[in-house]
Amino acid sequence: MNKFSKLILALIVSMVIASSQVFGGELDIKGSTTVLPIAQKAAEAYMAQNPGVKISLSGGGSGNGIKAIIDGTADIGNASRFIKQKEVNLAGSKNVYPVPFRIALDAIVPIVNSQNKVKDLTRAQLKDIYLGKIKDWKEVGGTPGKIIVISRDSSSGTFGVWKELVMEKDRVIPSALTVPSNGGVVQAVTTTPGAIGYVGLGYLNHDIKAVKVDGIEGSEANTLNGSFPISRGLFMFTKGWPEGEIMDFISFILSRKGQDLVKEAGSIPLF
Repeated sequence: MNKFSKLILALIVSMVIASSQVFGGELDIKGSTTVLPIAQKAAEAYMAQNPGVKISLSGGGSGNGIKAIIDGTADIGNASRFIKQKEVNLAGSKNVYPVPFRIALDAIVPIVNSQNKVKDLTRAQLKDIYLGKIKDWKEVGGTPGKIIVISRDSSSGTFGVWKELVMEKDRVIPSALTVPSNGGVVQAVTTTPGAIGYVGLGYLNHDIKAVKVDGIEGSEANTLNGSFPISRGLFMFTKGWPEGEIMDFISFILSRKGQDLVKEAGSIPLF
């Protein structure tokens, strides 16, 4: 092999190495099950555009997503609520500074079994149901029968927003059936005639029945115009200001293509 051939070979090798460093990498994303469908669609599209990148996804709730950022066990923490002060304090004690990126909007919609006749509940009625004060559907205009209360666990961002906006920080009845995900709530309500639960907008389907709140439907339009009373932002958190692949992925979600994927996932795009 002559000197010229060796030079060409060296250049090719160096280009391959540089290419793998630029386009390769792994991202670990954890947290909210509400944000998970958005993250899944975005990850699939991003990896298709960047074949050298591998993205792993898991749920577990908003609290676990933020904790993973603080602990350094994830690159991105998904959350369907904003960071709590106690989480800020914990992060500060470890010299970690979580940075929030709002990637979408969402409505939290009460749901009942498809056979339930109830179509509309006030926030006061929802609160009394989840306090255990209203125990039978006949008390709110439904067919007589025991109300089965289904809620989320305390690490859930959806639960956090529900507790603030509906419960006004009062405690959900201890006998409530607690499930770990939006999908779990949908399944429980689908298979339990007397059940009531609440889920993010993207989890509504024909197997369950969405209930209006104060006469207002939980929809994209009513969330954007501010009329639906149980709405929120959806977030991705990073450990400090993101760089490299992490920044590229978040920038992708905040692009026109990424916001189209937000809509496809059933949530509400920012623009």
